[in-house]
Amino acid sequence: MLHRVEGIVLRSMDYGEGNKIVTLLTKSNGKAGVLIRGAKKVKSKHGSLAQPFTYGEFVYFRTSGLGTLNHGEIMESHHRLREQLDLSAYAAYVTELTDRTVQEDEPTSFAFEQLQACFKALEEGKDAQIVMHVYEMRILELSGYAPELDECVCCGNRVGPFRMSAYQGGILCSRCVGRDPSALPLGEGAYKLLRLFRGMDLRRLGAISVKPETKQELKKAMRLLMDEQLGLKLKSRGFLDQLDKLL
Repeated sequence: MLHRVEGIVLRSMDYGEGNKIVTLLTKSNGKAGVLIRGAKKVKSKHGSLAQPFTYGEFVYFRTSGLGTLNHGEIMESHHRLREQLDLSAYAAYVTELTDRTVQEDEPTSFAFEQLQACFKALEEGKDAQIVMHVYEMRILELSGYAPELDECVCCGNRVGPFRMSAYQGGILCSRCVGRDPSALPLGEGAYKLLRLFRGMDLRRLGAISVKPETKQELKKAMRLLMDEQLGLKLKSRGFLDQLDKLL
């Protein structure tokens, strides 16, 4: 069966002497694995379609399992994300996160649009850490693990102060904090931003200026949520952490 899809390259790997297999996040059909014959050859007309982060139209034949590319056109190369080390690290993280959480053959229009918006925000020079956290919230939401941030997850109290409990999946008020002694204290700024991220569409992300200490709180809170709710070991996150220390 012939498929014509818009797709973003999440992952690319060598296959045989001259071929590559790409994992696509498609706009309509979930993830798809596609073999691009001759992609490693210097004069390959489809070699650029196998580059990570590339957004294009892919026409491939597939009956079951792996598809084989017939034709493709680049719509956005996102070359800047590959050329700058810091942007490449963030883009690699969000694509690996997407690859590990989105399933094959499931509706992915929203995830596709959010990833495209994430790439655009990174290329426009918006704060990469903030962009990453908003995208992480979208992944938690799509996976069914979005945190409760409007009221205490145990008693429904809406009056703070609150702590973030990754184990409980949301905030705990002062009366219920004993249910999770490891719950993370949240400053007012970090709490307001987490609530903002919870409902934010990346396509509408404006410029956000955040104090360094607040960004550290956000990073701790999001790291706890991602680890507890998804439990993924991502190679790209380790590299991103190393890069953060250097910078």
